Amino acid sequence: MERYDCVVVGAGPVGSAAAERAASLGLSTLVLEEHASIGHPVQCAGLLSTAAFAECLVSDRPVRNRVQGARIVSDLGGELLFDAGCTKALIVDRGDLDLEMARAAAYAGAEFRLKSPVRQVVDDRVVTGGPNATEIGFGILIAADGPKGTVARSLGMDRSPTHLAGVQADVLLPEAVDTRFVELYPNAAPEFFAWRIPVSDRVVRVGLCGETGVREQFQAFLSRWPGSVIHHVSGTIPLGTMPRTYGKRTLFVGDAAGLAKPTSGGGIYTGVRSGRYAAETAAACLEAGDLSDEALAAYEVRWKADYGRELALGYRLQLARRRVTPEEIDRLIRAFGSPKVIQAIVESGDMDRPSALLSRLCRMPSLWSVLPILMRLGIAEIVGRDSS
Repeated sequence: MERYDCVVVGAGPVGSAAAERAASLGLSTLVLEEHASIGHPVQCAGLLSTAAFAECLVSDRPVRNRVQGARIVSDLGGELLFDAGCTKALIVDRGDLDLEMARAAAYAGAEFRLKSPVRQVVDDRVVTGGPNATEIGFGILIAADGPKGTVARSLGMDRSPTHLAGVQADVLLPEAVDTRFVELYPNAAPEFFAWRIPVSDRVVRVGLCGETGVREQFQAFLSRWPGSVIHHVSGTIPLGTMPRTYGKRTLFVGDAAGLAKPTSGGGIYTGVRSGRYAAETAAACLEAGDLSDEALAAYEVRWKADYGRELALGYRLQLARRRVTPEEIDRLIRAFGSPKVIQAIVESGDMDRPSALLSRLCRMPSLWSVLPILMRLGIAEIVGRDSS
């Protein structure tokens, strides 16, 4: 039976980042990917903060557009525009991004096997299906197989507490649009939000997430953008982290661990960083000859110290958001139109680490008129508790 120091399940950005780091640290590394090609099917909006894109360590080749702000529309008349005047996020082709990151892992020494879905994990080996079904031994397993992956189920590990269904389409429009701004529509998807992302001046990516009525909400939202649908996907976003992201010689990373940002659903920034933390923990444990759960716990300590507070805050905020009515959302959007508030958001806004901005906003007199809504939403209480 073949055996590797590290087996990574999933060849998305998170899995490839973990594999590249593990191989560069001298571990014999194998990546198992269930699909026939890397980067497909695409189940992502492709909107990355500049920090998230930098974490990927890729060229500009996957970039399709650069945006400098966002427009938020309540559907009840309230509208808000944030313009940073410089690039704040990039729209990427995920197929190109995934492939470039996989190549970097391969150059570092990682092996890849496609059409190799993991069916079961038994002790220190994985059982794969597909045309080349086999058993492969491992020292440490890194699970980067997404929110519905088989590794957690096979090991009997508890998963993320909340899962959202997402639907998205690329629409070819009859006329050109402004490519500088992403548009967000919170009331079009009351359990999360809807979005329109400009891929180019003629193609926009429209989608939304939720737990109930998602298909109906999406069809209503899609009808706002007359044009030809040229690509259509659906997927799942996990909200809330696994109760424990390690155990049984396995480390869970990215969406498999529930590390997507609850405020946006994005998982590249947190996922790629978690993948590298997992690889470094794996190398340390293998070198020490200690593969116990107590040793693997160092991985969770590292990602929690990095952005654990942000994820916990975002999850509580996302749950509280459902208590706010469309009318209250509209009032918030109008209140946030204050020049001082807009300036604060432009100066302190961070897609990956929003807590500093939330803390600043809750202390601004310009927003005292909507403080009862912020309390209802839970922001003031959350920020106050977390900053005490």
